Amino acid sequence: MPELKEENLNGFDSPTALPQSLEQASHWQTANRQWWNSHPMRYDWGEKVAPEEFSREFYEEIDRRFFSNAETYLPSKKIPFDRLIDFESLKDKAVLEIGVGNGSHAGLLAKYARSFTGIDITDYAVKSTSLRMPQFGLNGHIIQMDAEHMEFADNSFDYIWTWGVIHHSSDTRKVLAEMQRVLKPGGQATVMVYHRNFWNWYIFNGLFIGILRRGLRRTRSVHGVVQGWTDGAIARYYTIPEWRALTSQFFSVERISVYGAKAEIVPLPAGKFKNSVMRVIPDSVSRMFTNRMRWGVFLVSVLSKSEMRS
Repeated sequence: MPELKEENLNGFDSPTALPQSLEQASHWQTANRQWWNSHPMRYDWGEKVAPEEFSREFYEEIDRRFFSNAETYLPSKKIPFDRLIDFESLKDKAVLEIGVGNGSHAGLLAKYARSFTGIDITDYAVKSTSLRMPQFGLNGHIIQMDAEHMEFADNSFDYIWTWGVIHHSSDTRKVLAEMQRVLKPGGQATVMVYHRNFWNWYIFNGLFIGILRRGLRRTRSVHGVVQGWTDGAIARYYTIPEWRALTSQFFSVERISVYGAKAEIVPLPAGKFKNSVMRVIPDSVSRMFTNRMRWGVFLVSVLSKSEMRS
């Protein structure tokens, strides 16, 4: 779990709030960029990543942590995330990833895509993923770019992948509009944003974190509690109807599913005792709650851009 933040960003006062002015949008995006430059996703909250930063071993350890965790809620057939990504179909496609982080997904996508482009708002992610690619014999263009203002021509990509990124941007709606613009007619996008539901919002965050950790007394709202500990300067959490309504303005919504880590169904403080409890819970049982009952925090949608009509 990320570190507790001292205060929330001014004006971000509801789970799906959008900026009310250009000045506010700029302020939120600056805070977003600074936060992720300072807190790159290394999956090192419980244990420091030992190998030298930017070494092959460093990336392998990050991948091991990320993909082994993902196996509990999204078990792969052969390749991590192959239940969401048809890797074989990418051989004829120009692929864009929005938010590359340390390049775990970039390493998968670039291996199979005809061409791969990855963008990120931070200096760190662009540096790290750029250094990763040649160490694994991969090609791709890694570019520092704000997804709200993409510098690509219309209809540039066949497929867009973005995992846990665009809900942090200052204006998620602008990112979706840009995705629709740069995606080719008939193209698809797979998008993960954070999910808001009764369990994870009111029970896990409101009751456990809010009351037991006294965050609710300090912030006086579940939204304030969530923003106090979640990753990013801001993080939007959508219900399924809210997300469907927003994305339907730009895309056809092909499919929506929900996933979640096992830790999300065990409302205990992080540590050895919680880890012991999670070890005795079968992955299939946790998936029943997080995936089938939709208690999980990962809201995944498959979106498509309509074919152009003559």
